[in-house]
Amino acid sequence: MIYKERFFKVIRKPHSSEKASSLVKKKNTIVLKVAKDANKKEIISAVENIFEVKIKSINTLIVKGKISNIKNKKKHAVRHEDWKKAYITLREGQNLDFINGSE
Repeated sequence: MIYKERFFKVIRKPHSSEKASSLVKKKNTIVLKVAKDANKKEIISAVENIFEVKIKSINTLIVKGKISNIKNKKKHAVRHEDWKKAYITLREGQNLDFINGSE
């Protein structure tokens, strides 16, 4: 059993991109940035308890951080931090809309 405080640490924020918005329309799938140490069971229970929706399936992946050079200091490359992304498919009839909100 996960404690309620952990629910809000597991889910970071919704991920918005062209691919994510097309998945919402076509396959009823939402994309979230989640804690890197969170497993699938924690993510499922956090989403179901916070947003009160039922989940059909979940896929997770770790996005590797980009390496970028600083213009003035070409000798030093900066590596951005890795982060974890979760593709969450909701069951039929379930809806979760981050963009428009509830009106």
